[in-house]
Amino acid sequence: MANKVTWFEIMGSNGTALQQFYSDIFGWEYQQAPGEMSYGMISGGDGGIGGGIGDSPQQSNSVTVYIEVDDPQAVLDQIGQKGGETVVPVTEIPNMVTFAQFRDPQGNVVGLVKSQAQ
Repeated sequence: MANKVTWFEIMGSNGTALQQFYSDIFGWEYQQAPGEMSYGMISGGDGGIGGGIGDSPQQSNSVTVYIEVDDPQAVLDQIGQKGGETVVPVTEIPNMVTFAQFRDPQGNVVGLVKSQAQ
């Protein structure tokens, strides 16, 4: 696979309750992200992908996968030409991640994450 899924997010109106639910069911342990938002990050370990569970800024429930790409803006440009639209423009969180989100022509929201330099 040229561009792999490398991250997932499960978001809702009560991130703390969601984290507890998934911890109780699957035994997931979280590292809390810095800041005010309730956002717990899960290590991918043993060949799985990492992810995060937390509060949705829109207070809506969603599951989003993130696809690793070299140039998120170039991919967003292609998406626009093929009938998709940008939901979250390219955003950099210094020393952590560069990401974006788009809506495909069928309405699914999918994320892009910039490949890390090796």
